[in-house]
Amino acid sequence: MREKPLKELVREEAVRKEGENMKEEFGAVKYLIHARIEANGVVERPDVVGAIFGQVEGLLGEDLDLRELLKSGRIGRIKVELTTSQGKSTGTILIPSSLDKVETAIIAAALETVDRVGPCEAKIRTEKIEDVREGKRKYIVERAKELLSQLELEAPESQELSEQVKENLRASELIEYQGLPAGPGVLDSDAIILVEGRADVLNLLRAGIRNAVAVEGTNVPKAIVDLCKNKTVTAFLDSDRGGDLILKELMQLVKIDYVARPPNGKSVEELTRKEVLKALKNKVPVEELRRRPQEGRAELSRLKELLEGMQGSLKAQLLNQALERLEEVPVRELKERLQQVEGVHTVVLDGIITQEMAELAAGRGVRNLVGIQSRVERVPPGLRVLTLKDLEGGR
Repeated sequence: MREKPLKELVREEAVRKEGENMKEEFGAVKYLIHARIEANGVVERPDVVGAIFGQVEGLLGEDLDLRELLKSGRIGRIKVELTTSQGKSTGTILIPSSLDKVETAIIAAALETVDRVGPCEAKIRTEKIEDVREGKRKYIVERAKELLSQLELEAPESQELSEQVKENLRASELIEYQGLPAGPGVLDSDAIILVEGRADVLNLLRAGIRNAVAVEGTNVPKAIVDLCKNKTVTAFLDSDRGGDLILKELMQLVKIDYVARPPNGKSVEELTRKEVLKALKNKVPVEELRRRPQEGRAELSRLKELLEGMQGSLKAQLLNQALERLEEVPVRELKERLQQVEGVHTVVLDGIITQEMAELAAGRGVRNLVGIQSRVERVPPGLRVLTLKDLEGGR
C-alpha cells in the first residue's frame, strides 16, 4: 500500500478535527443565534447572561421559559465574548438551539428586549440565525469522501458499488453550455428540458436524462433563449414560489411547449429516478396551463372569502370538491371529525396549520388545507397548504 503524501495527511487531520470540534460545539443543536451587544459601561459575561435570563423571564410563557429550556437541553450554554474600551463594552452572544426554527426566531427576537446589563444601559441586536446542520452536512460530505478514498473495490460485482460508480460517471458527464450547467445532449437533441440549477441537471443525469440545462435564476440568460429556438422545450421547475417566478419569466422569453412539476413539498434535485420519469410523463401542454389560472383565481378568491369570514370563530369548515360545506366544527375537534367525514376535498380553519394536521389531511385525501398561518416544514405529496398571506398574494 502506497504511503500517503504529507499534504493528504494534513487534510485528513483537518477534517477529523473539524468533525470533533463540531460534535463538541453543537451536539444535537439545529440552530445558532448570533447577536451583538453594546453596553455603556464595563460589564462581564455573568452580567450579560444574568440580564438575558432576568429580563426575558416570563416574557414568552412557560413553553419558552429560558431556564427550563436550558435545563432540558433545548437551549445550550450561552456563550458571550466581550471587549472593553473607553468605558464601554461590546461583544458577541452565541445561543445554541435545538428548538424548531419558529421558536428559535422568537428567542432571537426576545434578546432584543434586553435594555440593561447590571447598572448599564445596553443594546442587543440579533444579526442572524445559522442553520448548524448545514455545517454538519459539509463535514459529512468531506468525511465521506475521505472514507470512500480509502475503500478498496474488493467486490466490483457488488450492485451497490456498481450503482455508485455509474452515478459518479453520470455526474462526470456534466458540461457547461455558455457558462450554464447542462447535460451532454443539449446541443444535439431536438428536445431540451429547462431546470433551475446545477443540482437539478445532475439529478436528471442520474435518471439517465442527458438533455437538461439550468437557467440559474429568474434572470433568464440570452443563451437559453437562443438554445430553445427550433427545439421542443419542457420547463421542469420546483413546485414553489421560486419555480413559479422562473416559469413566468421563461414564458415571456422562450417558446415553452410543456411544463412539468415535482410533487408538492419536493424539489427536482431530490426526486428519485422513478419520480423524475413520472413527473416528465405527466407534463402539461403550456396551452392547457394558460387556461387554468382563471379557474385557479376563482378558487383562491373563494377560499380567501371563506377564511376571512371565519376569523375569530375558532372553527373549521370541511368542504367538498365544489367548495360546498359538508360540516363546520370547532378547531379543537377537527382532527377527530376529519377522520370520520367522507369526501372532504378542502379544509378551511381559523387557526395555525401544524405538520401533524397536514399529515392527517393528506392521509384522508384532502387536497387543500387553508389556515391563518402554517408551521408545516414539509408538505405531504398531493396536498396544497395555503395561508391568508398566500391567498392575499394570489398564489
